[in-house]
Amino acid sequence: MKRMSAKAEAQHIKTDEMLKLNKHMRKIKQLEEMLARKSEIKQTLKDRVTTQLKATRFKFINEILCNNDSSLSKHYLKQNPDAFKAYQIGYKWQLEQWAMNPLDVIISSIIELPTDNIIADFGCGEARLAASVPHTVHSFDFIALNDRVKACDMVSTPLQTNSVHVVVFCLSLMGSNLNDYVIEANRVLKDNGILKIAEVENRFEDVKDFIRLLRNYGFKNTRKDLFDLFYFMDFKKAKAISMKRKTLSPIILKSYLY
Repeated sequence: MKRMSAKAEAQHIKTDEMLKLNKHMRKIKQLEEMLARKSEIKQTLKDRVTTQLKATRFKFINEILCNNDSSLSKHYLKQNPDAFKAYQIGYKWQLEQWAMNPLDVIISSIIELPTDNIIADFGCGEARLAASVPHTVHSFDFIALNDRVKACDMVSTPLQTNSVHVVVFCLSLMGSNLNDYVIEANRVLKDNGILKIAEVENRFEDVKDFIRLLRNYGFKNTRKDLFDLFYFMDFKKAKAISMKRKTLSPIILKSYLY
């Protein structure tokens, strides 16, 4: 039997080692891919749990804000400041689920107004409206998340009577005493001032009844549009109603359904 030459034998050994090395590398690659899949599954599960926790806590705090008098909600959030931050995180998560952000529509409408108009943003969150327009904007919410926000119960703001051109409620008509919010809006608005409301469609039992009811609060409807899930409504202040507040019918909206 003819022996391989030393050169041929060395080449054969080299080839055999390369085959073994390639086989070994394939096993390493398969192991890395398997570990990566396990890591992705673990991360996906973690993300799902985190998202669920955000959604659950957001809905819980939302129910508190919708079903209680604003004074009780303010007290709860003052005693639990992390709850308001958690609510804002959940709110941002909820916005991502919607096809549009209603505040963007409000911002666009404010930009079209004369820059000397004074705006009051009731339930402003992080005051993105104030950061997005050239107008003077007074931003109010239960808790001040930054320097633009004045912490207060929106039923009694530090604004003077007949001092602003526009009051905005963007997804912020929350509480069992909505009457007081709208009465305060009437107080601070100038004659013929604008009340802007953006709300989720399913909160209204009958939006026409809501519009008729606001007539008793001194507001005449000038715009009603339904975009995607949201009603956008403008009302003009037609009269002051400070002396009639005890005789006004209650304003009731349904809780948010997500």
